[in-house]
Amino acid sequence: MIIARYDDDVLEQAFGIDMSGVEGFGTGAGWGRVAPGRATDDHHHDETELFVIVSGRGEFLIDGERHEAVPGTVVLFEPFESHVLRNTGPENPTDAGTDLVFFTQYWRDAQRAAHAASAPVRTGFGDRPVFVFSTPPTPNGDLHLGHLAGPYLGADAFTRFQRMNGTEAYHLTGSDDYQSYVLGAARQGGRTPAETAAHYSAEIAETLRLMDIPLDQYTVTDQDPGYRDGLKDFFSRLVASGEIAVTAHEALYDARTGAYLYEADVTGGCPGCGAATCGNLCEECGEPNTVADLADPRSTATGSAPRPAPAARWTLPLHAYAGDVRAHHRRGRVPARLRELADRLFRRPALDLPLTHPSDWGVEPREDDTDGQVIWVWPEMSYGFLHGIQSLGARLGRPWRAAEPSADWKIVHFFGYDNSFYHSVLYPVLYQLAHPGWTPDIDYHVNEFYLLEGEKFSTSRRHAIWGKEVLSPDTVDAVRYFLAATRPEGLRTDFRRAAYEATLADTLIGTWQQWLNDLGARVAKHHGGRAPDAGNWTPEHTAFLARLGTRRDAVTGALGNDSFSLTQAAAELDGIVRDTVRFTRAEGLLTDTPGWEDENRTAVALELAAARLLAHAAAPLMPRFAARLAAALDLETPRTWPRTVELLTPGAAVDLSDAVFFQPSPAAQRAQGADAAEPVLTPWLTQVARTALRLGADEPIAHRTLTQLAAGSLQAVTVQYQILDALDVDLSMDELLHGGTLAELAAVIAERAEPAAVAALTSGEAR
Repeated sequence: MIIARYDDDVLEQAFGIDMSGVEGFGTGAGWGRVAPGRATDDHHHDETELFVIVSGRGEFLIDGERHEAVPGTVVLFEPFESHVLRNTGPENPTDAGTDLVFFTQYWRDAQRAAHAASAPVRTGFGDRPVFVFSTPPTPNGDLHLGHLAGPYLGADAFTRFQRMNGTEAYHLTGSDDYQSYVLGAARQGGRTPAETAAHYSAEIAETLRLMDIPLDQYTVTDQDPGYRDGLKDFFSRLVASGEIAVTAHEALYDARTGAYLYEADVTGGCPGCGAATCGNLCEECGEPNTVADLADPRSTATGSAPRPAPAARWTLPLHAYAGDVRAHHRRGRVPARLRELADRLFRRPALDLPLTHPSDWGVEPREDDTDGQVIWVWPEMSYGFLHGIQSLGARLGRPWRAAEPSADWKIVHFFGYDNSFYHSVLYPVLYQLAHPGWTPDIDYHVNEFYLLEGEKFSTSRRHAIWGKEVLSPDTVDAVRYFLAATRPEGLRTDFRRAAYEATLADTLIGTWQQWLNDLGARVAKHHGGRAPDAGNWTPEHTAFLARLGTRRDAVTGALGNDSFSLTQAAAELDGIVRDTVRFTRAEGLLTDTPGWEDENRTAVALELAAARLLAHAAAPLMPRFAARLAAALDLETPRTWPRTVELLTPGAAVDLSDAVFFQPSPAAQRAQGADAAEPVLTPWLTQVARTALRLGADEPIAHRTLTQLAAGSLQAVTVQYQILDALDVDLSMDELLHGGTLAELAAVIAERAEPAAVAALTSGEAR
């Protein structure tokens, strides 16, 4: 027998509270005490853990939901479940009875932990509203592919996937109207800042529409009637916290014009990494600067060395909040890239960050301590997110208020690394000061720079591909797929036009579309255009079904919150197709062989199951393609995520043989037009095919594959023999059935054959 009793005198600090261990239970065990007003650290671990509340009162905070903790409460936490136990009793040091005392047991179960880690959708969102934010773009220009590949495509695919899994998810963004960069664009365009912001905000919204990125909330900050007052209220909350104050620190002024310099107005060497940077933040290392600490600064307008002088601004001593930021980073999904930035930043002895700047473009604080200054747009954005939630709630009839953020709100941010400091370091501190009773639950998804032909996108150097240049209903899915496949996740990646053209031609058209067209042709020929029921199953069939299940699990994981990666998701979608093409080639050898009809229809049923899986799994990345493919399979537009691999309902109409999902780019079409002359052997090869397949002389077949023409294996062997006999070229069965159209095969044959044999054949002198 083991008897353990609670003892105050042996407690030690652990996990933010007082703990003591209990030995001999065969598992980890111990007593815990949470003092009034205190809480356990938010942590995630691989053990299963049991809590028993013995005395006191409090609450469990589990994935944003509150659950009462009173004597007699027993709670079991699965591995990796986020949990906090808080004592909600009054903070009265003379009242020992307000302590919350509990007993805990915890143990490792490898199988249980593995199951929890590999759960199909381990989001932890539950019934909470999930607000997915893509960083509001600056309305000083339109969106190019570098922008679209990052936060906007990421947030859209994330939101679509979450909704397919039953999550109440919303995608919010807007235009960051009061950015100082809008002033520069206004000067160049001969407009007012307000006119410039309004113009480009509308252009940005249209580009997002063309990209098939629907938004639940698009906040135009300079035009929203309640935005300015709400922002002033938020800033007044910061002032009321007593943690920000008007203090004088060195600033820079143009030596010739006297203009105050910040952001794009000044350049110099980053005090952190030494790279060339603009004022206030370095895009290379992600660290902020105060402008005055730039090495060899220069005014952008005049090129002169600035004049340093003190400036009194509302200032936040950010260095005082290192522990608070670290605690915030333990709560949600915070990539190591962001945690490393914070740790690097807080190694500085001090970082006094100005929250206001002298400017006539922006929103002035309600306080009159700094006349002629506006709230810096980056701190402003922290309020903008809350305002967006409030605006969305007003339309939906939900009681969401920016002034009263709720504990059940789940916020998910998508942004580029150059925004990392603001989102993951500054904003949590501002929320803590403005709303001390709110513990924000935020996940972060960060991307690196997306390059163009090896260099950064640059408007000034005309080195950019704008969204509107390439997006149309016919191209948007191909663009989305390629941007997903090459998205800069963890490292910088590159958009190369030649690579995009090759992916479109070889992967999406040459592999995906060709397989689907061939599948449709075979269903039309052998099953009257209807999905067959599965017949006899071979070991290869069951293995392929299992393989599809593995692909489903992999793409599910790639789109889930914990390991979200569009690059991996795109690779898994392509894997579904390539696995199926390999399976089809192996099984197709017996397509027309008597006695194997039951096995053949099982193979076709499995191909249709792969097509069905592709239609659903592609929906977050390629919504138009997914809807078209589903319709061609006699299915509704995918709305729910597949929980398993399903066969198509027997008898469902299959309309794939002539379906067009992707089209060659205009450049490729022009190139095809320039080389429109048919290969010299095309007439001869088409006649061979007509004879073997017994097709009419008036049926155009040069630009169709043998599979699309419903050629069986025996007919393909006949064509193969004719080519070998006439030209001494031995094409494999795989090349014949899957190597392209008859015209494309004719070109391949002409390249391999002896020129004299080709000339003799085309002049009617075949041997």
